[in-house]
Amino acid sequence: MIQYLYIHAAERIGAEFLTYAGEELLYLHDAFFPGDVHVVNCRVVLQKTPEIVWRNKRGCFIMSIQLMIVVLYVAMLFAISFYVKRRAEASATEYQFAGRKFGALLIAVSVTGMAVGAASTVGVAESATRIGLSAGWYNGAWSIGAIFMGLVAAGKYRTLECTTVPELFERCYDKKARIISVIGLAIILSCITSLQYVAGGSILSTLMPDVFTMKTGMITSAVVFIGITVIGGMWSSGLSSVLSVLIIYLGIIFCMVKILIRDGGMAGIVAKLPPMPFDWADPFGGLTMAMLMGWIIVMMTQTVSGAPVQIATSSKSESAARNGFILGGLIIFPIGFFSAVLGMAAKAQYPDINPTLALPQIIMSLDPFSSGITLAALWAADVSTACTILLGAGTLIAQDIYKRFFNPDITPDKYMKASRFIIFAVGLVTLWMAFNAVGIVKMMLTGLSLTTAFTLVFLATMFAPDLCRRNTAFYTTLVGLIGLLAWQIFPSVRILPHPIYFEWIICTITLLVVRVIDKEPITPPALKKDVE
Repeated sequence: MIQYLYIHAAERIGAEFLTYAGEELLYLHDAFFPGDVHVVNCRVVLQKTPEIVWRNKRGCFIMSIQLMIVVLYVAMLFAISFYVKRRAEASATEYQFAGRKFGALLIAVSVTGMAVGAASTVGVAESATRIGLSAGWYNGAWSIGAIFMGLVAAGKYRTLECTTVPELFERCYDKKARIISVIGLAIILSCITSLQYVAGGSILSTLMPDVFTMKTGMITSAVVFIGITVIGGMWSSGLSSVLSVLIIYLGIIFCMVKILIRDGGMAGIVAKLPPMPFDWADPFGGLTMAMLMGWIIVMMTQTVSGAPVQIATSSKSESAARNGFILGGLIIFPIGFFSAVLGMAAKAQYPDINPTLALPQIIMSLDPFSSGITLAALWAADVSTACTILLGAGTLIAQDIYKRFFNPDITPDKYMKASRFIIFAVGLVTLWMAFNAVGIVKMMLTGLSLTTAFTLVFLATMFAPDLCRRNTAFYTTLVGLIGLLAWQIFPSVRILPHPIYFEWIICTITLLVVRVIDKEPITPPALKKDVE
């Protein structure tokens, strides 16, 4: 197997140029490899940015280092999953919610693993090629959302001992509230899961093109995502996140430090960037206030009623849920800015680079071991997100559709088996969506803003129940769905910079109107400490 490497700025790595057949060829003899690397079949590719494309007898060895690191990581993930398999099989609660035994540290790591995905690394680096260091505020917004969840909602979810948001809605409102919330959340979680396969395939095929195509990269990602989730459920997802988060931070920091040393620090990188009306190194320079507030509102909204809910309900106590989310928010914060530095370095080194390839390209400019570690970190980010979201989607369908409406009298043992099968089926369906309907999936992902209705109803239910009436949850969610459809279909509706603003306005108005029209009060949620 032959590996192609793209070498830029040869003078930085101790290279000589030889002349062969009238062309200059790159001859490496630097610290990346012991001894001389003998170049064969070398050619010069003249583009806007000159690139030397070379291959040599060590190409197979180079690829093996990167592939070996990824294979080792996958082996460790499955080892963890099989280690917790017996514990997860004890009951559906153990499988779906880790027996509600997670301490604050496992909660924090699980939240971090879910938050720091491909969008928080590759996506942030891409944005950094346009707006500089301020792109890191995408993760900063996630951090604020997690801390908000910890302060306001995580402990409440734990004391309620509910399994899903739709279950809570039926407790306090009625069956139709549960049905419409299941529909909305199923759409959101399925779309997010589908895009994780796309991200996983993109990472593997971009960084190891001689091993993975986009299709085989997606299939490989699916095997890992579905496999470890089906085997160990929340136990597998939580403990695997410990490994994944460790690899993510070590890989990204290791890569960033090597790039900063190589390129003369932050000042050296900024000096090579094109002049812009903002300071590339200013953490707020390239970001408008409307964009920043949009990110923060979206993240605060989705953490309170989206996939993080299952993590909160897996905690061993109210304080563990609260402290875990706050700690997780603090851990999440810096990784976005680290990724933004790498995106800026890629822009400085390759001025005409495709922004989507910023992080992969800068990674591949490192030696094989460093690039392999960072590759594993990027894929680990995708794995940690995908497993948590897939488990959430499967639990939602198993609990709120299958058990509630089709088989309410199912035995615990059979429900446990059914949950596993449903998660496996959801994994296959979302993989099919990733292969065949990715355009639709991306469009529907605007549905993250639909969590506005769920978040608003939850907050009103917990902190202002007098504002709520029997039909509040149903009509608020229905208006949220209709509003998103209108946003997609009618451009004239898009008078605000982001649909999240539109959703908060129409959902709040709906809640207040229902309060006036509907006279039937809700059933206040009973907290565990109230019952005792």
